Amino acid sequence: MAPSPFLVAVLGPTATGKSALALELASLHRGEVVNCDSTAVYRGFDIGTDKVDAAGRRGIPHHLIDVVDPTEDYTAARYAADAAAAIHDIHVRGRLPMIVGGSGFYYRALTRGLFPGPGRHDETRRRLEAIAGRRGVPFLHRMLQRVDPPSAGRIQAGDLKRIVRALEVFFLTGRPLTTHFERTLSPIAGMDVLAVALCLPAAETARRVAHRVDEQFERGLLDEVRGLLARGVPRSARPFGGLVYRQVLEHLDGAKDESATRALISQENRRYARRQLTWFRREPGLNWFDGPGEAPATVTAVDRLLTRTLESRESPG
Repeated sequence: MAPSPFLVAVLGPTATGKSALALELASLHRGEVVNCDSTAVYRGFDIGTDKVDAAGRRGIPHHLIDVVDPTEDYTAARYAADAAAAIHDIHVRGRLPMIVGGSGFYYRALTRGLFPGPGRHDETRRRLEAIAGRRGVPFLHRMLQRVDPPSAGRIQAGDLKRIVRALEVFFLTGRPLTTHFERTLSPIAGMDVLAVALCLPAAETARRVAHRVDEQFERGLLDEVRGLLARGVPRSARPFGGLVYRQVLEHLDGAKDESATRALISQENRRYARRQLTWFRREPGLNWFDGPGEAPATVTAVDRLLTRTLESRESPG
């Protein structure tokens, strides 16, 4: 009897070297990368998402990067369907699919499924948005923390759209999103997943984040955002509400100077990394590795695990 289809996931907080590790593993095992970053799916948002450019991909195919326009609403449910299709195609061609990224909600949607959920309820949304207008978006986030702590943990305090949706589901159904998730089916049900996750000390994460933010500015992050605005991408576009881009917009509006903006982005990245770590610690079946993904020791350790897993799948009985 043939073994079940198989894929690898490389996960973890921001700035841990996931892409570097995935590239090494993919080159060793005929792999192809399937993006698992919620902003990298959008065209034009490159520097702030640290997309690996064509030269850096070393000839390894990458999927679900630059697949939608910034004005589209790309949901986790759509991601799960698209990723499942990409994984199937990779398998058909005899290659190894590798899910790579730090969007825990996308990973959960793929591997554990999403519930269909109630449809949009305009009256509920208007009421919630009115509350945000009077008392601020962080007030809604605190409300979400009381009724759905896991969702509050993954949604940034300034992300009005996602906060409203999570509260909308709770008020319409009486149950938090996480309760609904437990009753769903993954679009890749029956597939074996070897999931590895990277972890770094907080001080090392802070150092790497600050270095990366400086590099983003030096590579032209501000010009990238100016160019997107000049091409008519509205400030309401979903990727502009994410980390890095939201702070850059505020800087361009004169809220903070560049130095303060860099510091703020670094701070928000550190907070995001802590939330990601908390999220992934709750995910079942992850194999944790301490050390950056580009370190030879990390590559060797993960490759050994992957090689053993592949060999055991090929062994009879």
